[in-house]
Amino acid sequence: MFLMKIRTLFLLLISAAPLALAVAGGKSATAAGAPVLPANFSGWQKTAATVKTSSDPAVADPADAEVLKEYGFAGVELASYTRDDRTLQIKAARFHDASGAYGAFTYYGKAQMQTEKIGDEAVSFNTRVLFYRGNLLVDVNLDRVTAMSAADLRSLAGLLPQVSGNLAALPTLPLYLPKQSLMQHTGRYIVGPMALERLGVPLPSSLVDFTKSPELAFANYRTMYGEANLTLVAYPTPQIAVERLKALQAAEQAGALTGAPFKFKRSGPIVALVNGQIPDDQADSLLASVNYDAEITWNQPTKPDRKEDAGGLLIGIALLIGIILLFAVTSGIAFGGIRIIARKLYPGKFLGPAEEAEMIHLDLK
Repeated sequence: MFLMKIRTLFLLLISAAPLALAVAGGKSATAAGAPVLPANFSGWQKTAATVKTSSDPAVADPADAEVLKEYGFAGVELASYTRDDRTLQIKAARFHDASGAYGAFTYYGKAQMQTEKIGDEAVSFNTRVLFYRGNLLVDVNLDRVTAMSAADLRSLAGLLPQVSGNLAALPTLPLYLPKQSLMQHTGRYIVGPMALERLGVPLPSSLVDFTKSPELAFANYRTMYGEANLTLVAYPTPQIAVERLKALQAAEQAGALTGAPFKFKRSGPIVALVNGQIPDDQADSLLASVNYDAEITWNQPTKPDRKEDAGGLLIGIALLIGIILLFAVTSGIAFGGIRIIARKLYPGKFLGPAEEAEMIHLDLK
């Protein structure tokens, strides 16, 4: 009877596993297609007639649709909000992960923008506010700026859905850009040739070689002698970085690089380049500030998210079933063994299976 119960439990667990995975998958799919902008925040009400969603990057930005693809664009929602006689327009672009939203944020940032405390990072210029929160890039256009505008948008940022685990990790390469003499809001994070070209980085995509899966960080610096550009190109391995550094040096000697002269340095898998109208010692000082450290991380999770690990769920179920079966077999053997030993040591005091099955009855006539 006990073994039959264990067998029934085993069958129930096996049959429930696909259902659990289907439910989890359904929730993920629903979350992926669900609206990301709240119905209301701080008294602002979404106008249903104005809501538009699309997975086409051209809807988010017709001019830079290809750039958005490079950053992992996944969808966009556009909506208007009203409060009393006021209106504002919001465009929320969703990316596959937080690094894509961060990269797009740096792509649209301008040096003349002001820093704001909204979401994970924010900038503003006149009535436009741009911020990212997790894997979402939000572009807000206000009808006018008031003392409560920033507080209202912080309330909006707090209501946005969030990703977790590896999807929430930000790139570490921008951390290697030196802070001293850095021009505000000129830092860029680049993962594709279109963004590289349109941002005017003085480095041909053919020399970067995006088939090697590089990532770039770029920024402008102002010194007492003039302005300079610093470009960091990170490759998967130091060996690839050595090869690309030689190619860049050869191109510079051949006059194939615009914005020369260049100064180069390699630190681990990172190739650093400085160019601009500054003396050599200033360029060397800027390069000396770039030093690869393999231990630097930025919100890097050490374990996979259990909610996103379907394989781990199946392994956990299999382990649970194995433990239950092992316990059942061990308990059965122990129980039976004890009974056998007890009957041999104390004969007549313990009944056997055949004797237990006999029924006591009265033979009344």
